[in-house]
Amino acid sequence: MRINKYFKIAILILIGITLVAAPVQAQEAAGNSGFNPQQFLRNALQWVEDLGAIAPIAFIVIYIIATVAFLPGSVLTLGAGVLFGVVQGSIYVFFGATIGATLAFLVGRYLARGWISKKIAGNQKFSVIDRAVGKEGLKIVLLTRLSPVFPFNLLNYGLGVTGVSLKDYVLGSVGMIPGTIMYVYIGSLAGSIATIGGETQADANPVAQWVIRIIGFIATVAVTLYVTKIARKALDESIETSEEQQA
Repeated sequence: MRINKYFKIAILILIGITLVAAPVQAQEAAGNSGFNPQQFLRNALQWVEDLGAIAPIAFIVIYIIATVAFLPGSVLTLGAGVLFGVVQGSIYVFFGATIGATLAFLVGRYLARGWISKKIAGNQKFSVIDRAVGKEGLKIVLLTRLSPVFPFNLLNYGLGVTGVSLKDYVLGSVGMIPGTIMYVYIGSLAGSIATIGGETQADANPVAQWVIRIIGFIATVAVTLYVTKIARKALDESIETSEEQQA
């Protein structure tokens, strides 16, 4: 059995779920009116930059809203590195992403699960995934958070229609930490908010400092890729085991 087949099926189902969610509809309407989400978020980051002591709180609130509204969180994650540095930026992103993802999960569960359950009732492959999530919710959520195969925003709403418990879903959010640290670190290399999402401007830092940054970046990417490889393998084994038990 090839895991890519299951990934494609799951992603297609998750896309269907999000099509009935209000946040996606709002985003599409905004896109038709010429709304640029990346520029909007860059402007929001520049506003946060001038808030002083309350900047972290404002940033977390914006991240929560962006997550629920299906806006590109990568811009905010990179911006956190510019505004707060790697350590504090990673903490603020994690809190904002976790709270926002939990709200999206609740929307998917209480507003869409009934409708979606009827639509996928005859899909045996998705049922296998659903049972695997229900039985080993924490493990599955953790692994899918580690794996970049599943888009973050789609997963938030999609998991809401599965059998995973809210507790396992929230605890599984720790799987976002490696990727969060990597992107915040990349953002910390940018000179300003204006460079986020665009071409990075030349930095005037000494060569020695750049060498240290590059080494740190390579190490972070290596760790993230390694953990992702393990996650994919474990997820493959978990889904295969669930299907064999149901056979």
